[in-house]
Amino acid sequence: MTRSRLLVSEAVRSIGANLSTSIAATMTVLIGMFLLGLFIALGTWVVSWSDHVKNQLEIKVFFVDDVTPKQVNAVRIKLETDTRVKEFQFVSRSEALRRMQKKYPQLTESLPSNPLPASYEITPGRAEEVKSIAADLRAAKLKGVERVNDGKRVSDRILKVARVIEVVFLVAVIVLLISSVLLIANTIRLSIFSRRREIEVMKLVGATNWFVRGPFMLEGLLCGAAGSLLAILLLFLGKEVALGSILDRVDSTSDVKALAFSMIALILIGVGLGVGALGSGLTLRRFLRV
Repeated sequence: MTRSRLLVSEAVRSIGANLSTSIAATMTVLIGMFLLGLFIALGTWVVSWSDHVKNQLEIKVFFVDDVTPKQVNAVRIKLETDTRVKEFQFVSRSEALRRMQKKYPQLTESLPSNPLPASYEITPGRAEEVKSIAADLRAAKLKGVERVNDGKRVSDRILKVARVIEVVFLVAVIVLLISSVLLIANTIRLSIFSRRREIEVMKLVGATNWFVRGPFMLEGLLCGAAGSLLAILLLFLGKEVALGSILDRVDSTSDVKALAFSMIALILIGVGLGVGALGSGLTLRRFLRV
């Protein structure tokens, strides 16, 4: 208890004695955590949107006009036995025309007859399996099937964009974390440098590395916690003030969502504490070699 009290008192005294550098360290964490929070919120929303778009990818099996129920049933059996298929739906010629009339009423108002074929709409379990499922259906050469459409150009573009989004989000978070650690380390370095003589004396009288390191790491933790809490406050204000008006202008669906704000807040607090402690620990190593 006495050692813990000494540790806390030394950390508080250090913050008071080096108020300008402590404020600079806190502001560094604030900026880093604020940007990290924005990246997490925006990144998870974009990844969710890409998953939503990938879920819209489907394969269509179009039948010839004189297809028989037996031939349609043969395709149904093949789809039921394919584990890669998540779900499928049969669309009759009349249903296809009804959809077309609803979507493009001006184009269908003067049609003399129904030109649309019956089809199966197939949703794969994974968007990446669109091509393989379509290729297998083509290779099976099922009777009554006119063509199999997998929207190759659209699916390729969507999958490429989704991969790019995921990679960019991961790289941005890693770069931001590394830069935050380096910035907090350099800022705390000023505080430690001003007390290097004190550290040398403590080492010479027999203080252990952890006894010397403790107050500085606690100081880093306090600066990290303060910066993270301020960043969460700013993000909360931005969420309450600006988010509603932004989302009203974005065409989104109910399944496209960012990570919950409470989870982002917990992540920022954890990362802020870790960045503060790690920055202090890495910086102090140099001055412990006495």
